[in-house]
Amino acid sequence: MRNGTTGTIQRMLDRAVSTGGLPGILVEIHDADRQWFATAGVADTTTGRRRTPRDRFRIGSITKTFVATVLLQLAAEGRVDPDDTVERWLPGTAPAVTVRMLLNHTSGIFNYTDDLVALNSHETHTPESLVQIASAHPPAFAPGADWAYSNTNYVLVGKLVERIGGRALADEIAERITRPLGLTGTCLPRGSDPAIRGPHSRHYTKLFQTGPAAPVHDATELDPSVFWAAGGMISTAADLNRFFAALLGGRLLPAEQLRAMAGTRPTHGWLPHTSYGLGLSRLTLSSGTTLWGMGGALLGSWSYSYGSRDGTRRLTVNANGDWTDGGWDDPIGIFTELLEIWAG
Repeated sequence: MRNGTTGTIQRMLDRAVSTGGLPGILVEIHDADRQWFATAGVADTTTGRRRTPRDRFRIGSITKTFVATVLLQLAAEGRVDPDDTVERWLPGTAPAVTVRMLLNHTSGIFNYTDDLVALNSHETHTPESLVQIASAHPPAFAPGADWAYSNTNYVLVGKLVERIGGRALADEIAERITRPLGLTGTCLPRGSDPAIRGPHSRHYTKLFQTGPAAPVHDATELDPSVFWAAGGMISTAADLNRFFAALLGGRLLPAEQLRAMAGTRPTHGWLPHTSYGLGLSRLTLSSGTTLWGMGGALLGSWSYSYGSRDGTRRLTVNANGDWTDGGWDDPIGIFTELLEIWAG
């Protein structure tokens, strides 16, 4: 990191809490062989406990990168072709959609999380019930004709992994990624288990209301079955940095599959200044610098994990609140400023 960068980042974190109103924020940076961790605010507003490098948090859509990696490992083993139709593996499901269209969000399949009435009509969900919610809506466009972020795509990818791999998705992720890399703070919860095991920050949400007077709710314990392969995983900043170092560094996928994963197309209605590949996104800073990784958000937990194309430089940031004051629209604005300071 450049001289003075750590001090500038620490001041930015402090401002995210004092001006932005976040309960707490943490960042872990790896620059080649150098590692640096910083935090501001608290992990628990009741006790005042500080956030630590061991704190676990829900990573939302960064889950998609893990799931895509497993699917592409299966492709590298010759067990599935990304250009197979989904129908081949999951009969009666999306006959004109290919596996690749699921991975890069060009399927046109309705995003089940946009139907809150249907989601809230059941206490818990199975992957099948999530797909049924989506199936009750017409597609947004013909398969391959456009791009639109849809969590349903990755519920279907998770089902494909289980069908092709023959094991539960949580087991495939553990056997292929988390255990080999020593990601001891990372897991996909099973079923509707609401707990975050091990040390963790509380997750605070205003339920999409804005303004300092909006009530704050504790969303730490929630039913992860609603998100599953689309966003249900738990991790730490250190584990995410290690994962993306291995992925971008070519230790999880052969060169052909990694190139395919990094073959991006422009996005719209999603994270600003990004393009999207197969579970991996490219973010362009104002300087023109490009970073690779993923962002994720759930109630009370927002995260970015991005780095250089070869994975030698990484930054992971997490906020344990999902609102901001002081001129930022949401935590993404704060995260972008941090990346600009670090890599811009």
